[in-house]
Amino acid sequence: MLVYDFEKPIVELEKSIDELRRYSEEVKIDSSAELESLIKKRDELCRRIYSNLKPYELVQIARHPQRPYTLDYISYCCSDFVELHGDRRFYDDGTMVGGFADIDGRKVMLIGHQKGRTAKEKIQRNFGMAHPEGYRKALRLMQTADRFKLPVVTLIDTSGAYPGIGAEERGQAEAIAVNLRDMMELSVPVVSVVIGEGGSGGAIGIGVCNRLLVLSNSYYSVISPEGCAAILFHDSKRADDAAAALRLSAADLLRLKIADEIIEEPLGGAHRDHKAAAQAVKEAVIRNLDELGKLSGPELREQRYQKFRSIGSLREI
Repeated sequence: MLVYDFEKPIVELEKSIDELRRYSEEVKIDSSAELESLIKKRDELCRRIYSNLKPYELVQIARHPQRPYTLDYISYCCSDFVELHGDRRFYDDGTMVGGFADIDGRKVMLIGHQKGRTAKEKIQRNFGMAHPEGYRKALRLMQTADRFKLPVVTLIDTSGAYPGIGAEERGQAEAIAVNLRDMMELSVPVVSVVIGEGGSGGAIGIGVCNRLLVLSNSYYSVISPEGCAAILFHDSKRADDAAAALRLSAADLLRLKIADEIIEEPLGGAHRDHKAAAQAVKEAVIRNLDELGKLSGPELREQRYQKFRSIGSLREI
């Protein structure tokens, strides 16, 4: 498993715990007290390290290849999922996954970015960067949900929409712009969850919502730190400086009233316990859907509109 520099002290402790367990089994001795002490020390170290992450360290955790992806959350949170394919214009973009889902008896339309783990999967999912067909498919599914009066749940996890020439030729910017416009008009509740990366228009293309929830080690930003550093500092290696300036952490997003709720991840990050992370997401989504379900279609549209109108208020000095 990938280990970042700031995680190495935790990994060293975990190795000691594993070695002590093996030794105890081999020589048949009771080491429960020593194990308990080491586990307690590891947990305290995890809390200290993960509660004091620098912005760019947080970005690294959001990108961790072992974090649960959309299909992982679907497998843990949904008792039934029927995937729907294609944008009815060009082709089926494997980066954008969507379909009918059942979450604790609640029928929803669930849509999300999907990354790959193996080399083959990464190519198939285009490293989590959707083509215009992905955004058109997502909108088609949202409009289907609107017709059937089903809430929409979107899981955001992308560094940005795919910037290739082919995607631009087929209308990448236009596809995202249409999504922004038409999602604002949906008459059903829309709950978006940032489960990893939330980068640029690729994120907001399925993120025009009534409630924005962010996992505690995820980020949400108008641009990636590397892209920002390349533009502002002419040096992509200054991504750590850019990450600090972008105010992209979950705490910053909540303070700036961009995010509505932070979903706490398991100790050490979602990549260490997929099931616990999925349970936390499931509970938060259900709670917000139940609250939004009390509003009428016009009220949902107005609430969504006012949410985005209030972002980025200015103060004259």
